[in-house]
Amino acid sequence: MPPKTRKRRFNEYIPVTGPVRHTIDTLMIIVGSFITALAFNLFLVPNHIASGGVSGLSVIAQSLFGIEPAYTQWALNIPLFIAGFLLLGRDYAIRSLLGTVVLPLFVFITRDFPVPTTDPLLASLYGGIGVGLGLGIVFRGRGSTGGLSTLAQIIQKYSGLSLSVCVVLMDGTVIALAGFILSPEKALYALIGLYITGKIIDSIELGFNYTKVAYIIAENTEAISEAVLSELDRGLTKLSARGGYTGDDRTVLMVVVGQSEVTRLKTLVQKLEPTAFVIITNAHEVLGEGFKRTEQA
Repeated sequence: MPPKTRKRRFNEYIPVTGPVRHTIDTLMIIVGSFITALAFNLFLVPNHIASGGVSGLSVIAQSLFGIEPAYTQWALNIPLFIAGFLLLGRDYAIRSLLGTVVLPLFVFITRDFPVPTTDPLLASLYGGIGVGLGLGIVFRGRGSTGGLSTLAQIIQKYSGLSLSVCVVLMDGTVIALAGFILSPEKALYALIGLYITGKIIDSIELGFNYTKVAYIIAENTEAISEAVLSELDRGLTKLSARGGYTGDDRTVLMVVVGQSEVTRLKTLVQKLEPTAFVIITNAHEVLGEGFKRTEQA
């Protein structure tokens, strides 16, 4: 009897490699940089919100000296890019080159777009969302916009501090400067924007749609396994476990399903064994056949 072959599901991604992958990454970096620049000019600059990084320094420079933010960003990004190339290596420089160049360019192009709000709270919220969305797309395209993140990685490499600590030090310094030079209130709004940006970046990188992981503890695991394989067309993993109270060896089934399949899975298990113990939790991202493509060069 020939082995059973698995049909490709409608929601599966076809792996993309080679020149097509690089083209997609390039487009994502360009689109993400444009969104970042647009949010920066629509919300952060007109409301003098310096939410960290080189962009925050450019807001401070404009407030003090009237210098176009794009000029400040180019002036700081270029030497930081050179330092990154020399100290972090060629691979890092290649990943950050495009974003380092086009982000200030888009900031310059969109500098005269009409401002939708002068409320600093709304500006910090929507600015944080827009910048986070743009940077998240850039990172999904395996790129970087350079800036103080380059300096943070250099400090990490030679100081032994964690990258998160170095990033917090960089952004914290910029926000502290904003509080001293602009106003403490502006610094507080900047913290709001920075927090929102981080959360949105995480959502973009990990995905908005949570996949579900179900752990099934039951007596009739063979029947449930067959039903999952045949009726749900999902794979599963059998985990060896031991009961905490009885000390008996048992099998725990681990099944990864999409959100739309959770009800079907629960109904299936309840039908076969109403007393089964089922734990369902979120998985931010699942890579592999049946779910999402893996990032390939």
